Amino acid sequence: MKKYFFIIAMLSGALFSFQGSFAQEKEVMLEDVNQDDLGNVTDEFQEQFFEALKQKGIENYEKAILALEECQRLEPNNPVVYFEMARNYNELENYDRAIANLEKAHQLAPKREDILDQLYKTYTRAKQYDNAIETLLKLLSFDKEYKEKLANIYLLNRQFDEALQTIDELDEQEGPSTYRNKLRRQIYARTGDTAAQIENLEQGIANNPENEKNYLNLIYIYSDMEDDEQAYNTALQLLEANPGSTLVHLALYKFHLEREEPEEAVNSMKIVFESEEIDAESKFKVLNDFLIFVDNNPEYEEDLMQVSKMLSERENAPKLYSQLGQYYMKRGELEDALSFFKAGLAENTEDFQLVKNTIFLQLELEKYKEARDLSKEMLEVFPAQPVLFLLQGIALNQLEEYREAIEILTFGLDYLIDNPRMEIDFYTQLKMAYKELGEEEKSAEFSRKVEALIKEIE
Repeated sequence: MKKYFFIIAMLSGALFSFQGSFAQEKEVMLEDVNQDDLGNVTDEFQEQFFEALKQKGIENYEKAILALEECQRLEPNNPVVYFEMARNYNELENYDRAIANLEKAHQLAPKREDILDQLYKTYTRAKQYDNAIETLLKLLSFDKEYKEKLANIYLLNRQFDEALQTIDELDEQEGPSTYRNKLRRQIYARTGDTAAQIENLEQGIANNPENEKNYLNLIYIYSDMEDDEQAYNTALQLLEANPGSTLVHLALYKFHLEREEPEEAVNSMKIVFESEEIDAESKFKVLNDFLIFVDNNPEYEEDLMQVSKMLSERENAPKLYSQLGQYYMKRGELEDALSFFKAGLAENTEDFQLVKNTIFLQLELEKYKEARDLSKEMLEVFPAQPVLFLLQGIALNQLEEYREAIEILTFGLDYLIDNPRMEIDFYTQLKMAYKELGEEEKSAEFSRKVEALIKEIE
Protein backbone atom coordinates (compact mmCIF):
# COMPACT_ATOMS: atom_id res chain seq x y z
CA MET A 1 0.00 0.00 0.00
CA LYS A 2 2.75 2.47 0.89
CA LYS A 3 3.96 2.77 -2.68
CA TYR A 4 0.50 3.74 -3.96
CA PHE A 5 0.10 6.30 -1.22
CA PHE A 6 3.52 7.71 -2.08
CA ILE A 7 2.59 8.00 -5.75
CA ILE A 8 -0.43 10.15 -4.92
CA ALA A 9 1.46 12.26 -2.44
CA MET A 10 4.29 13.02 -4.81
CA LEU A 11 2.52 13.21 -8.15
CA SER A 12 -0.73 14.94 -7.35
CA GLY A 13 0.87 17.17 -4.72
CA ALA A 14 -2.26 17.02 -2.63
CA LEU A 15 -1.07 15.40 0.59
CA PHE A 16 -1.52 17.36 3.78
CA SER A 17 -1.77 20.80 2.27
CA PHE A 18 -3.11 22.77 5.21
CA GLN A 19 -3.25 26.14 3.52
CA GLY A 20 -6.79 26.67 4.60
CA SER A 21 -7.59 30.19 4.02
CA PHE A 22 -7.98 30.71 1.10
CA ALA A 23 -5.14 28.39 -0.65
CA GLN A 24 -8.33 27.53 -2.31
CA GLU A 25 -9.51 24.61 -4.24
CA LYS A 26 -12.47 25.02 -6.64
CA GLU A 27 -15.28 22.93 -5.29
CA VAL A 28 -18.31 22.19 -7.40
CA MET A 29 -21.66 22.28 -5.70
CA LEU A 30 -24.35 21.56 -8.24
CA GLU A 31 -26.95 21.62 -5.47
CA ASP A 32 -26.56 25.42 -5.25
CA VAL A 33 -29.65 25.68 -7.43
CA ASN A 34 -32.77 23.73 -6.53
CA GLN A 35 -35.29 22.80 -9.15
CA ASP A 36 -37.87 24.79 -7.16
CA ASP A 37 -35.85 27.96 -7.88
CA LEU A 38 -36.52 27.62 -11.57
CA GLY A 39 -40.28 28.06 -11.45
CA ASN A 40 -42.53 26.36 -13.98
CA VAL A 41 -40.29 25.66 -16.95
CA THR A 42 -40.31 23.42 -20.00
CA ASP A 43 -38.44 20.16 -20.35
CA GLU A 44 -36.22 21.80 -22.95
CA PHE A 45 -35.37 24.56 -20.47
CA GLN A 46 -34.52 22.06 -17.74
CA GLU A 47 -32.34 20.07 -20.11
CA GLN A 48 -30.38 23.16 -21.13
CA PHE A 49 -30.16 24.46 -17.58
CA PHE A 50 -28.76 21.27 -16.11
CA GLU A 51 -26.42 20.97 -19.08
CA ALA A 52 -25.11 24.40 -18.04
CA LEU A 53 -24.60 23.20 -14.47
CA LYS A 54 -22.78 20.12 -15.72
CA GLN A 55 -20.48 22.16 -17.95
CA LYS A 56 -19.76 24.60 -15.12
CA GLY A 57 -19.01 21.65 -12.85
CA ILE A 58 -16.22 20.51 -15.17
CA GLU A 59 -15.05 24.11 -15.68
CA ASN A 60 -16.23 24.46 -19.29
CA TYR A 61 -17.60 27.93 -18.60
CA GLU A 62 -17.99 29.01 -22.24
CA LYS A 63 -20.13 25.94 -22.96
CA ALA A 64 -22.15 26.61 -19.81
CA ILE A 65 -22.83 30.14 -21.06
CA LEU A 66 -24.03 28.81 -24.44
CA ALA A 67 -26.51 26.54 -22.68
CA LEU A 68 -27.68 29.40 -20.48
CA GLU A 69 -28.21 31.59 -23.54
CA GLU A 70 -30.66 28.96 -24.76
CA CYS A 71 -32.35 29.15 -21.34
CA GLN A 72 -32.62 32.95 -21.71
CA ARG A 73 -34.26 32.49 -25.09
CA LEU A 74 -36.80 30.12 -23.55
CA GLU A 75 -37.31 32.02 -20.26
CA PRO A 76 -36.18 35.65 -20.76
CA ASN A 77 -37.43 36.78 -17.33
CA ASN A 78 -36.09 33.98 -15.16
CA PRO A 79 -33.69 35.53 -12.59
CA VAL A 80 -31.94 32.23 -11.87
CA VAL A 81 -30.64 32.08 -15.44
CA TYR A 82 -29.06 35.53 -15.16
CA PHE A 83 -27.62 34.60 -11.77
CA GLU A 84 -25.99 31.44 -13.16
CA MET A 85 -24.80 33.32 -16.22
CA ALA A 86 -23.05 35.81 -13.93
CA ARG A 87 -21.33 33.05 -11.99
CA ASN A 88 -19.82 31.67 -15.18
CA TYR A 89 -18.68 35.11 -16.31
CA ASN A 90 -17.10 35.59 -12.88
CA GLU A 91 -15.11 32.39 -13.39
CA LEU A 92 -13.90 33.83 -16.69
CA GLU A 93 -13.09 37.13 -14.89
CA ASN A 94 -15.41 38.98 -17.26
CA TYR A 95 -16.79 41.16 -14.48
CA ASP A 96 -18.64 43.66 -16.66
CA ARG A 97 -20.87 40.93 -18.10
CA ALA A 98 -21.22 39.29 -14.70
CA ILE A 99 -22.42 42.58 -13.21
CA ALA A 100 -24.85 43.21 -16.08
CA ASN A 101 -26.42 39.78 -15.52
CA LEU A 102 -26.57 40.18 -11.75
CA GLU A 103 -28.18 43.61 -12.02
CA LYS A 104 -30.80 42.10 -14.32
CA ALA A 105 -31.33 39.21 -11.86
CA HIS A 106 -31.73 41.70 -9.01
CA GLN A 107 -34.21 43.72 -11.05
CA LEU A 108 -36.28 40.55 -11.60
CA ALA A 109 -35.93 39.30 -8.00
CA PRO A 110 -35.13 42.29 -5.74
CA LYS A 111 -35.62 40.35 -2.48
CA ARG A 112 -33.12 37.55 -3.13
CA GLU A 113 -30.14 37.77 -0.77
CA ASP A 114 -27.98 35.39 -2.82
CA ILE A 115 -28.17 37.68 -5.86
CA LEU A 116 -27.20 40.76 -3.85
CA ASP A 117 -24.40 38.83 -2.16
CA GLN A 118 -22.94 37.76 -5.50
CA LEU A 119 -23.39 41.30 -6.82
CA TYR A 120 -21.42 42.95 -4.00
CA LYS A 121 -18.61 40.38 -4.43
CA THR A 122 -18.47 41.01 -8.17
CA TYR A 123 -18.45 44.79 -7.71
CA THR A 124 -15.53 44.25 -5.31
CA ARG A 125 -13.60 42.10 -7.81
CA ALA A 126 -14.20 44.79 -10.44
CA LYS A 127 -13.00 47.43 -7.91
CA GLN A 128 -16.32 49.25 -8.12
CA TYR A 129 -16.26 49.92 -4.39
CA ASP A 130 -18.98 52.59 -4.28
CA ASN A 131 -21.41 50.11 -5.83
CA ALA A 132 -20.20 47.36 -3.49
CA ILE A 133 -20.87 49.59 -0.47
CA GLU A 134 -24.35 50.49 -1.72
CA THR A 135 -25.12 46.79 -2.17
CA LEU A 136 -23.77 45.85 1.26
CA LEU A 137 -25.98 48.47 2.88
CA LYS A 138 -28.95 46.69 1.28
CA LEU A 139 -27.65 43.33 2.50
CA LEU A 140 -27.61 44.55 6.11
CA SER A 141 -31.39 44.20 6.11
CA PHE A 142 -30.91 40.46 5.53
CA ASP A 143 -28.04 39.80 7.93
CA LYS A 144 -26.03 42.08 10.25
CA GLU A 145 -22.96 39.87 9.58
CA TYR A 146 -22.43 41.90 6.40
CA LYS A 147 -21.36 44.86 8.53
CA GLU A 148 -17.85 43.45 8.94
CA LYS A 149 -17.57 43.10 5.16
CA LEU A 150 -18.72 46.71 4.87
CA ALA A 151 -15.80 47.83 7.03
CA ASN A 152 -13.41 46.03 4.70
CA ILE A 153 -14.85 47.67 1.59
CA TYR A 154 -14.69 51.09 3.25
CA LEU A 155 -10.98 50.41 3.78
CA LEU A 156 -10.49 49.40 0.14
CA ASN A 157 -12.34 52.56 -0.91
CA ARG A 158 -10.06 54.64 1.34
CA GLN A 159 -13.01 55.78 3.47
CA PHE A 160 -10.96 55.34 6.60
CA ASP A 161 -13.18 57.25 9.02
CA GLU A 162 -16.23 55.22 7.98
CA ALA A 163 -14.21 52.01 8.27
CA LEU A 164 -13.02 52.83 11.79
CA GLN A 165 -16.49 53.87 12.88
CA THR A 166 -17.95 50.58 11.57
CA ILE A 167 -15.23 48.54 13.29
CA ASP A 168 -15.79 50.38 16.59
CA GLU A 169 -19.54 49.76 16.36
CA LEU A 170 -18.94 46.04 15.78
CA ASP A 171 -16.52 45.86 18.70
CA GLU A 172 -19.13 47.49 20.93
CA GLN A 173 -21.78 44.99 19.77
CA GLU A 174 -19.73 41.79 19.56
CA GLY A 175 -16.42 42.38 21.31
CA PRO A 176 -13.04 42.58 19.52
CA SER A 177 -12.01 40.05 16.88
CA THR A 178 -8.72 39.15 15.19
CA TYR A 179 -10.04 40.09 11.76
CA ARG A 180 -11.24 43.54 12.80
CA ASN A 181 -8.02 44.19 14.67
CA LYS A 182 -6.12 43.49 11.44
CA LEU A 183 -8.41 45.88 9.57
CA ARG A 184 -7.84 48.59 12.15
CA ARG A 185 -4.09 48.16 11.93
CA GLN A 186 -4.22 48.37 8.13
CA ILE A 187 -6.15 51.63 8.43
CA TYR A 188 -3.57 53.06 10.82
CA ALA A 189 -0.80 51.99 8.45
CA ARG A 190 -2.47 53.57 5.42
CA THR A 191 -3.35 56.86 7.09
CA GLY A 192 0.27 57.14 8.20
CA ASP A 193 -0.26 59.71 10.97
CA THR A 194 0.90 57.40 13.75
CA ALA A 195 1.79 60.17 16.19
CA ALA A 196 -1.71 61.65 16.01
CA GLN A 197 -3.25 58.19 16.50
CA ILE A 198 -1.11 57.54 19.57
CA GLU A 199 -1.95 60.95 21.03
CA ASN A 200 -5.65 60.40 20.40
CA LEU A 201 -5.62 56.98 22.08
CA GLU A 202 -3.59 58.18 25.07
CA GLN A 203 -6.07 61.01 25.54
CA GLY A 204 -8.89 58.47 25.38
CA ILE A 205 -7.20 56.37 28.08
CA ALA A 206 -6.75 59.45 30.29
CA ASN A 207 -10.42 60.40 29.89
CA ASN A 208 -11.76 56.87 30.39
CA PRO A 209 -9.20 54.46 31.96
CA GLU A 210 -11.71 51.59 32.01
CA ASN A 211 -12.20 51.51 28.24
CA GLU A 212 -10.15 48.49 27.10
CA LYS A 213 -10.48 49.32 23.41
CA ASN A 214 -8.11 52.31 23.57
CA TYR A 215 -5.41 50.30 25.34
CA LEU A 216 -5.69 47.45 22.84
CA ASN A 217 -5.54 49.77 19.83
CA LEU A 218 -2.48 51.44 21.31
CA ILE A 219 -0.83 48.04 21.81
CA TYR A 220 -1.46 47.19 18.15
CA ILE A 221 0.07 50.47 16.98
CA TYR A 222 3.19 50.02 19.13
CA SER A 223 3.49 46.41 17.95
CA ASP A 224 3.32 47.48 14.32
CA MET A 225 6.02 50.05 15.07
CA GLU A 226 8.06 47.18 16.59
CA ASP A 227 8.18 49.13 19.84
CA ASP A 228 7.66 46.01 21.95
CA GLU A 229 8.61 47.70 25.21
CA GLN A 230 5.90 50.36 24.87
CA ALA A 231 3.39 47.72 23.74
CA TYR A 232 4.20 45.56 26.76
CA ASN A 233 3.99 48.51 29.16
CA THR A 234 0.59 49.47 27.71
CA ALA A 235 -0.63 45.89 28.27
CA LEU A 236 0.52 46.07 31.91
CA GLN A 237 -1.19 49.45 32.23
CA LEU A 238 -4.44 47.89 31.02
CA LEU A 239 -4.07 45.00 33.45
CA GLU A 240 -3.54 47.46 36.30
CA ALA A 241 -6.61 49.49 35.31
CA ASN A 242 -8.72 46.37 34.77
CA PRO A 243 -7.25 43.31 36.58
CA GLY A 244 -10.13 41.16 35.31
CA SER A 245 -9.45 41.88 31.64
CA THR A 246 -9.19 38.79 29.47
CA LEU A 247 -8.63 40.66 26.22
CA VAL A 248 -5.23 41.95 27.39
CA HIS A 249 -3.96 38.38 27.47
CA LEU A 250 -4.24 38.23 23.66
CA ALA A 251 -1.21 40.51 23.71
CA LEU A 252 0.43 39.38 26.95
CA TYR A 253 0.93 35.74 25.99
CA LYS A 254 3.02 36.85 22.99
CA PHE A 255 5.14 39.16 25.12
CA HIS A 256 5.73 36.38 27.65
CA LEU A 257 6.80 33.98 24.90
CA GLU A 258 9.24 36.52 23.48
CA ARG A 259 10.61 37.20 26.96
CA GLU A 260 11.05 33.45 27.55
CA GLU A 261 8.58 33.42 30.44
CA PRO A 262 6.83 30.12 29.68
CA GLU A 263 4.77 29.82 32.86
CA GLU A 264 3.30 33.28 32.39
CA ALA A 265 2.71 32.62 28.68
CA VAL A 266 0.82 29.39 29.37
CA ASN A 267 -1.24 31.13 32.05
CA SER A 268 -2.21 33.93 29.61
CA MET A 269 -3.10 31.39 26.92
CA LYS A 270 -5.38 29.53 29.33
CA ILE A 271 -7.15 32.78 30.22
CA VAL A 272 -7.70 33.44 26.50
CA PHE A 273 -9.16 29.96 25.96
CA GLU A 274 -11.50 30.28 28.94
CA SER A 275 -12.74 33.75 27.99
CA GLU A 276 -16.26 34.14 26.61
CA GLU A 277 -15.36 37.61 25.29
CA ILE A 278 -12.73 36.38 22.85
CA ASP A 279 -13.84 35.06 19.47
CA ALA A 280 -13.04 31.56 18.23
CA GLU A 281 -10.74 32.81 15.45
CA SER A 282 -8.48 34.55 17.97
CA LYS A 283 -8.41 31.42 20.10
CA PHE A 284 -7.35 29.33 17.11
CA LYS A 285 -4.48 31.74 16.46
CA VAL A 286 -3.34 31.40 20.08
CA LEU A 287 -3.74 27.61 19.86
CA ASN A 288 -1.48 27.55 16.82
CA ASP A 289 1.19 29.43 18.79
CA PHE A 290 0.64 27.05 21.71
CA LEU A 291 1.18 24.03 19.43
CA ILE A 292 4.47 25.49 18.19
CA PHE A 293 5.48 26.29 21.76
CA VAL A 294 4.73 22.75 23.00
CA ASP A 295 6.60 21.26 20.06
CA ASN A 296 9.71 23.01 21.40
CA ASN A 297 8.76 22.54 25.07
CA PRO A 298 7.24 19.05 25.38
CA GLU A 299 7.00 19.33 29.18
CA TYR A 300 3.89 21.49 28.62
CA GLU A 301 2.05 18.84 26.58
CA GLU A 302 -0.28 18.03 29.48
CA ASP A 303 -1.34 21.70 29.55
CA LEU A 304 -1.99 21.47 25.81
CA MET A 305 -4.19 18.41 26.30
CA GLN A 306 -6.22 20.17 28.99
CA VAL A 307 -6.68 23.21 26.77
CA SER A 308 -7.61 21.08 23.75
CA LYS A 309 -10.26 19.23 25.72
CA MET A 310 -11.69 22.48 27.04
CA LEU A 311 -11.72 24.12 23.61
CA SER A 312 -13.33 21.14 21.91
CA GLU A 313 -16.12 21.21 24.50
CA ARG A 314 -16.66 24.98 24.26
CA GLU A 315 -16.01 25.86 20.63
CA ASN A 316 -16.91 22.57 18.89
CA ALA A 317 -15.23 23.83 15.71
CA PRO A 318 -13.73 21.75 12.88
CA LYS A 319 -10.83 24.20 12.52
CA LEU A 320 -9.70 23.30 16.03
CA TYR A 321 -9.67 19.58 15.21
CA SER A 322 -7.78 20.25 11.99
CA GLN A 323 -5.07 22.14 13.88
CA LEU A 324 -4.72 19.40 16.47
CA GLY A 325 -4.70 16.75 13.75
CA GLN A 326 -1.88 18.58 12.02
CA TYR A 327 0.08 18.74 15.27
CA TYR A 328 -0.16 15.01 15.90
CA MET A 329 0.56 14.22 12.27
CA LYS A 330 3.84 16.16 12.45
CA ARG A 331 4.73 14.12 15.52
CA GLY A 332 4.09 10.92 13.56
CA GLU A 333 1.14 9.98 15.80
CA LEU A 334 -1.14 9.23 12.86
CA GLU A 335 -3.91 7.45 14.77
CA ASP A 336 -4.38 10.48 17.01
CA ALA A 337 -4.22 12.80 13.99
CA LEU A 338 -6.90 10.76 12.23
CA SER A 339 -9.13 10.87 15.31
CA PHE A 340 -9.05 14.68 15.30
CA PHE A 341 -9.63 14.88 11.54
CA LYS A 342 -12.66 12.59 11.85
CA ALA A 343 -14.00 14.69 14.73
CA GLY A 344 -13.70 17.76 12.51
CA LEU A 345 -15.59 16.06 9.69
CA ALA A 346 -18.37 15.09 12.08
CA GLU A 347 -19.01 18.83 12.50
CA ASN A 348 -18.36 20.02 8.95
CA THR A 349 -18.28 17.90 5.79
CA GLU A 350 -17.77 20.91 3.51
CA ASP A 351 -14.08 21.44 4.32
CA PHE A 352 -12.60 19.77 1.25
CA GLN A 353 -9.01 19.88 2.51
CA LEU A 354 -10.07 18.16 5.73
CA VAL A 355 -11.92 15.52 3.69
CA LYS A 356 -8.83 14.77 1.59
CA ASN A 357 -6.48 14.64 4.55
CA THR A 358 -8.79 12.27 6.42
CA ILE A 359 -9.00 9.84 3.50
CA PHE A 360 -5.24 10.04 2.90
CA LEU A 361 -4.59 9.07 6.52
CA GLN A 362 -7.13 6.25 6.36
CA LEU A 363 -5.26 4.84 3.37
CA GLU A 364 -1.88 5.28 5.02
CA LEU A 365 -3.16 3.45 8.12
CA GLU A 366 -4.64 0.72 5.89
CA LYS A 367 -8.21 1.48 6.95
CA TYR A 368 -9.41 0.71 3.44
CA LYS A 369 -13.09 0.14 4.21
CA GLU A 370 -13.28 3.49 6.02
CA ALA A 371 -11.53 5.21 3.09
CA ARG A 372 -13.85 3.56 0.59
CA ASP A 373 -16.98 4.53 2.51
CA LEU A 374 -15.89 8.10 3.29
CA SER A 375 -14.81 8.83 -0.30
CA LYS A 376 -18.12 7.47 -1.56
CA GLU A 377 -20.03 9.66 0.91
CA MET A 378 -17.99 12.76 0.09
CA LEU A 379 -18.60 12.36 -3.65
CA GLU A 380 -22.19 13.30 -2.86
CA VAL A 381 -20.91 16.57 -1.41
CA PHE A 382 -18.16 17.18 -4.00
CA PRO A 383 -19.49 15.37 -7.08
CA ALA A 384 -16.84 16.52 -9.54
CA GLN A 385 -13.59 16.25 -7.59
CA PRO A 386 -11.43 13.71 -9.43
CA VAL A 387 -9.13 13.07 -6.45
CA LEU A 388 -12.07 11.53 -4.55
CA PHE A 389 -12.66 9.06 -7.39
CA LEU A 390 -8.95 8.23 -7.32
CA LEU A 391 -8.85 7.68 -3.56
CA GLN A 392 -11.94 5.49 -3.71
CA GLY A 393 -10.33 3.50 -6.53
CA ILE A 394 -7.21 2.91 -4.42
CA ALA A 395 -9.29 1.75 -1.47
CA LEU A 396 -11.31 -0.62 -3.68
CA ASN A 397 -8.14 -2.08 -5.18
CA GLN A 398 -6.73 -2.73 -1.72
CA LEU A 399 -10.02 -4.42 -0.77
CA GLU A 400 -9.69 -6.59 -3.91
CA GLU A 401 -12.93 -5.12 -5.30
CA TYR A 402 -11.34 -4.72 -8.71
CA ARG A 403 -14.44 -4.40 -10.90
CA GLU A 404 -15.79 -1.64 -8.67
CA ALA A 405 -12.38 0.05 -8.74
CA ILE A 406 -12.32 0.02 -12.55
CA GLU A 407 -15.82 1.48 -12.70
CA ILE A 408 -15.15 4.35 -10.29
CA LEU A 409 -11.72 5.16 -11.76
CA THR A 410 -13.06 5.21 -15.31
CA PHE A 411 -15.90 7.49 -14.24
CA GLY A 412 -13.50 9.80 -12.39
CA LEU A 413 -11.33 10.26 -15.47
CA ASP A 414 -14.21 12.16 -17.09
CA TYR A 415 -13.73 14.92 -14.51
CA LEU A 416 -9.97 15.14 -14.92
CA ILE A 417 -8.81 18.13 -16.98
CA ASP A 418 -5.18 19.03 -17.74
CA ASN A 419 -3.65 17.19 -14.81
CA PRO A 420 -1.21 14.62 -16.26
CA ARG A 421 0.30 13.76 -12.88
CA MET A 422 -3.04 12.71 -11.44
CA GLU A 423 -3.83 10.99 -14.75
CA ILE A 424 -0.77 8.81 -14.13
CA ASP A 425 -2.22 7.89 -10.72
CA PHE A 426 -5.53 6.89 -12.33
CA TYR A 427 -3.83 4.77 -15.01
CA THR A 428 -1.58 3.12 -12.41
CA GLN A 429 -4.61 2.02 -10.40
CA LEU A 430 -6.44 0.82 -13.54
CA LYS A 431 -3.37 -1.13 -14.61
CA MET A 432 -3.30 -2.82 -11.19
CA ALA A 433 -7.02 -3.66 -11.21
CA TYR A 434 -6.94 -5.23 -14.68
CA LYS A 435 -3.79 -7.18 -13.82
CA GLU A 436 -5.39 -8.65 -10.70
CA LEU A 437 -8.39 -9.69 -12.82
CA GLY A 438 -6.07 -11.46 -15.23
CA GLU A 439 -6.84 -9.08 -18.09
CA GLU A 440 -3.24 -8.67 -19.14
CA GLU A 441 -3.95 -6.86 -22.40
CA LYS A 442 -5.92 -4.08 -20.70
CA SER A 443 -3.30 -3.87 -17.94
CA ALA A 444 -0.55 -3.49 -20.53
CA GLU A 445 -2.55 -0.78 -22.30
CA PHE A 446 -2.64 1.34 -19.14
CA SER A 447 0.99 0.58 -18.44
CA ARG A 448 1.87 2.07 -21.82
CA LYS A 449 -0.25 5.14 -21.04
CA VAL A 450 1.63 5.63 -17.78
CA GLU A 451 5.01 5.37 -19.52
CA ALA A 452 3.93 7.82 -22.26
CA LEU A 453 2.73 10.39 -19.75
CA ILE A 454 5.90 10.12 -17.64
CA LYS A 455 8.00 10.77 -20.76
CA GLU A 456 5.76 13.71 -21.67
CA ILE A 457 6.18 15.27 -18.23
CA GLU A 458 9.93 14.73 -18.21
